[in-house]
Amino acid sequence: MQRKYFALGIAWFLLVTILLIIPGNELPKPQTWLEEIFFDKWIHAFLFGFLAYLFMHGLHKKSKGSKRLPVFFLSIFLLCSAWGLLTEMIQEQWIKGRGFEWLDWIADTTGALIAFIYCTLRLKLKDLKNINQ
Repeated sequence: MQRKYFALGIAWFLLVTILLIIPGNELPKPQTWLEEIFFDKWIHAFLFGFLAYLFMHGLHKKSKGSKRLPVFFLSIFLLCSAWGLLTEMIQEQWIKGRGFEWLDWIADTTGALIAFIYCTLRLKLKDLKNINQ
């Protein structure tokens, strides 16, 4: 994996982890309209989608032409989803004012899934382009 993307992925992973372990009483209270559009779920999807994308993109840059990239992409997706579930469990057990929310984990997984689909389709399109040349 290119070092730049790996370093960005690690930095983003640390940022996501820090944000998810902030005690609930230190978080700003969302305005009503933000709650109505499930803003926190969109944030979860973005955080985990971008996390998965950084690692998938870096791996793609490093492993040009590898037929195993879709399997690696799937592994990254599953690891991001598992990390989302684990952070919800951590919040429930050890973070004051935070709790386990299934919808947060679903949003985490959805974000990672979008990154997986995007990177896999992009890889397939690139393969088709190379075949046609």
